[in-house]
This record gives sequence, structure tokens and C-alpha cells, in this order.
Amino acid sequence: MENKRHISTREVVYLAMLIAVTVVISRFFLIPVPMTHGNINLCDAGIFIAAILLGKTQGAVVGAFSGLLLDLISGYTQYMIFSFIVHGLEGFVAGWIGGKKTKSAKIVAMSIGVLVMVAGYWATDSLLYGFKVGLIGVPTNFIQGIVGGVVAYVVSVPLENRLPRLIG
Repeated sequence: MENKRHISTREVVYLAMLIAVTVVISRFFLIPVPMTHGNINLCDAGIFIAAILLGKTQGAVVGAFSGLLLDLISGYTQYMIFSFIVHGLEGFVAGWIGGKKTKSAKIVAMSIGVLVMVAGYWATDSLLYGFKVGLIGVPTNFIQGIVGGVVAYVVSVPLENRLPRLIG
């Protein structure tokens, strides 16, 4: 018999709010990178916060939908499906490795999440625009991921102590 977990209305609302906040902070802090047809933003911060505090499934949901929605409203529709997959995997991996664990596990989880995101966008840019463009995007994606990881770590530490009261 399959063990099914039922998601509560409250959890759906929290995930929707995290997706919305991630999209808003990503649009607020946005640096276009013309060579890659992409941009540097804080999307990874919201994804890592969800993954680290709530776990792999929630990290994947926030990552996938915030990435897709951000590309949709930013005019990067060619990236929407790729962002859904790449940021979804990023959130899943970060939540799987670092969700609700030690500080060092969280740092490792976000680092591996950054590598997943960088590799995913290297493959995406290479497919859409050629290998050279894919390589050009690697440093900017690393910067985006590292900044997002630092912001997520700083924000998630105080939230972690309050999380049971907020969600429970």
C-alpha cells in the first residue's frame, strides 16, 4: 500500500506566498546579461529558503514555479520550461541534502544546488544559443547562485527558529 501525504490548504497557501515573494524579490533585483539572453536575480535565494526550511518537495515546487513565472513576466519565455526544470531540480537537491539539518549540510546543499543550476543553464544556453554562449553564462550564474545562497542562509537562520510557530 502506498504511503500518501496529504497537503493542507495552509501549506498550499505558504508555498504560493513563497513563490510570489521569490518572483517579487527576483524582479526587484534584476541585472540583465545581454550576452546570454538571461539575467542575474535573487530567485535562488527564495528557492534555497524554501528548500532548507521546508524540504525537497517544497523546494522543488517553489523553484519550478518561481523560475517559470519569473521568465514569463520578464519576457524570457524561451527559458520558461528550462527554468521550471532547472530551478525545480535545484530546489529538490538543496532540500534533499540540507533540509532541516546541520549548518554545514545546508551550506553543502546550497553549493550543490548552485552547481545544478549552473550546469542546467549552461546546457540550456548551449542548446538555445550555442556552446560559447553557454560558457559565457557560467560565471554570471555562479555569482547569482552564490549571492542567492548567502542571502538564503542569512534569512533562513532566524526563520528556522520561528518556523514551527508560523507553519504549525
